[in-house]
Amino acid sequence: MTFIETIPEDEAEGATAHWYAADRERLGYLPNYTKVFGERPAVYAAWKQLGGAIGGAMDKRRYELATLAAAKVLRSSYCVLAHGTVLAELLGPEATRTVADGDADTALDPVDAEIVRFATLVARDAAAVTAKDVDRLRAVGLSDEDILDVTLAAAARCFFSTVLEALGVQPDPAYQALDPDLRAALTVGRPIAEA
Repeated sequence: MTFIETIPEDEAEGATAHWYAADRERLGYLPNYTKVFGERPAVYAAWKQLGGAIGGAMDKRRYELATLAAAKVLRSSYCVLAHGTVLAELLGPEATRTVADGDADTALDPVDAEIVRFATLVARDAAAVTAKDVDRLRAVGLSDEDILDVTLAAAARCFFSTVLEALGVQPDPAYQALDPDLRAALTVGRPIAEA
């Protein structure tokens, strides 16, 4: 499940036990990503706060699109599966598969397609982003605040996805229950863990 040892749930104490219990309550199981942060619960708490601040300021669909796009660049099956599942509830499974397959232009309106394009650029090579790339977002109606939000979502995903991938964290077995076609489109790197 990971390249490092994690704290077993029955041995967790203090803040680690708190996060383990909170995520089990929220999801019905203890996610592998929570366990990998078990030795650093303060970092996990800060991540939760940062993610909440970024996502809470954005339209949910835009947040999920930017997050999925960045995670896909990093080949993070875990994050693509997690956010693709949410996106499938918002856009439908077929449109989500199309976006995951790299064809956002045919599945999305021009605004959302530009968000995916820009988030992909941020995750791939932020130093290569130009004023022209930002102007493309303005041209479809995004404000500077909206552009900042998309950038924050993509950049924050780079942190979380990179940690998970560097430590070999596999997506939770719960993702095996997804529609097979959607699951295949969203599995872009490491395979889903076996139950």
